[in-house]
Amino acid sequence: MDILPHEKQVYEYIKTIDLLKKQNRDNPLFSSEIKKLEQKLQQLKSQVYSNLTPWERVQICRHPARPHSIDVIREICDSFTELKGDRLFADDEAIIGGLATIGGVNCVIIGQEKGCDTESRVKRNFGMLNPEGFRKALRLMKMAEKFNLPIVSLLDTPGAYPGLEAEERGQGWAIARNLLEMARIKTPIVVIVIGEGCSGGALGMGVGDVIGMLQHAYYSVISPEGCASILWKDAQKNREAASTLKLNAEDLIKFGLIDQIIEEPLGGAHHNPKETCRRVKEFFLDQWAGLKRMPLDILLEQRYTKFRSMGQLKDDEATS
Repeated sequence: MDILPHEKQVYEYIKTIDLLKKQNRDNPLFSSEIKKLEQKLQQLKSQVYSNLTPWERVQICRHPARPHSIDVIREICDSFTELKGDRLFADDEAIIGGLATIGGVNCVIIGQEKGCDTESRVKRNFGMLNPEGFRKALRLMKMAEKFNLPIVSLLDTPGAYPGLEAEERGQGWAIARNLLEMARIKTPIVVIVIGEGCSGGALGMGVGDVIGMLQHAYYSVISPEGCASILWKDAQKNREAASTLKLNAEDLIKFGLIDQIIEEPLGGAHHNPKETCRRVKEFFLDQWAGLKRMPLDILLEQRYTKFRSMGQLKDDEATS
């Protein structure tokens, strides 16, 4: 079991309670004491998980047992037919997408996939998209537009692949084209940040009418380690960088960069992946109920305005 540093105290408590239960299974005298310990455990959990630092939340976001795009798709879709390839170069395994039905709603779902073990991580390139990945995503979005299907885009990437081959095949151009095309695709787009939403890799699939974000996911122009390496020339200052970047959901909703925080089970999505997926599904269906009634011209205008208004400074902020 992968135990995060801030969870060690909680798991020690759980281990002690389990040991007491085993040793005193047939002794009713200890049942009341065990109940008291279980109550204290709940209090400890509330205390630990309500005082998490930004870096601790980044660690939760990267937990190996956290549900990835493929897990979410399996859990929330009534049916799913995967489609592959960008029709120009190759199929990028860092992207999984296709036709789906979610709660009776026909849609196109696209997710960035990191993989869950060494073999699948290598296969999926650790969730880092090549240019063909962005083109594959755009091809599926264009298909959704053609058949009037809503789009669900799941973000979970440490960034676009920075290798020479990706640059040679037009990495920057592929991301820029997605930004342009997603801004004017004539069908509703629901974006959900389920894990790491890092740099242009996330933004290249992140333009939408509504942006939801899991409570302990993060969305940032750069990873904390990358930021620390640039600002302090020391990747070990990742804790300071995580705090400075304001990459948590509460900061982002305040700045107007996301629209809604999707609460995770106590301690993070890895503690109850099934419930987390249920909440993601509920978020999409709630948003679809409103988006499907909106005229397309208003939908597109609001999407454009939403992103054009991001990052503006007020006069008093600029001079302070």
